[in-house]
Amino acid sequence: MAQLLVLYWPVVTVEGPVSWTDKVVHLLVFAVPTYAVGRALGSVRVAVVLFAIHAPVSELVQHALLPGRSGDVWDAVLDLVGVALGGAALVVRARLRRW
Repeated sequence: MAQLLVLYWPVVTVEGPVSWTDKVVHLLVFAVPTYAVGRALGSVRVAVVLFAIHAPVSELVQHALLPGRSGDVWDAVLDLVGVALGGAALVVRARLRRW
């Protein structure tokens, strides 16, 4: 739910001590749900595919349909990095459990 609010709220202003705070938010807003959904479903592949599709779609929706928002290629890149990190954490967790 938090991911949907962050991505689709009409106007979002992220302020922080450094200029890259928004990019960290994008990374986390995809890494954490990818990990959580992957654990809940028991499938890394399904979670990664689901969120890898959602990442660029969310930026296109922001650009085309939300006034006051704009899609950003770098946001989409960080979203996909977050998906990869969430998926990697799931793989590492599964391997550690088998070890």
